[in-house]
Amino acid sequence: MNRTDPAFLRGDAVNGLAPAHAATSVAAVAAPTSALPSAPPSSRSSARSSAYFRLLGMAFALFGTLRLVSYLPTLLAIHASGDSSQHSLWTWGIWLGSNFTMAVWLYEEDGRRMNRAIGLSLCNAAMCAAAVVLIVFYRVVSP
Repeated sequence: MNRTDPAFLRGDAVNGLAPAHAATSVAAVAAPTSALPSAPPSSRSSARSSAYFRLLGMAFALFGTLRLVSYLPTLLAIHASGDSSQHSLWTWGIWLGSNFTMAVWLYEEDGRRMNRAIGLSLCNAAMCAAAVVLIVFYRVVSP
């Protein structure tokens, strides 16, 4: 069966097998996870996990805030000097696009709900947009 076959495109084929064989292949691979034995959660491991995620959240907030503040010296330097020739419009434009698309991707992946990572990505995109605006302003409007 080739990849242009309608049965393949509909998903009737698994791993290139004909539809008649696909059902047995899927049944063998897709055992329900509830049938698998699981260890009872240990309160000790969940406490570690909870502490880990708390620490990770604090690190995310700290470094995310520092990252946002770190844009300010560059923005102020461009504005104070009135010269943006040392700053790459391509680089700032790519960073803007990267941060914005990351925010959109996270938003879609999280069921169209906002969260801190999305907010931080949007703030980073806004700071990159401010740099792009300053660079363009000092190159085009006020050369």
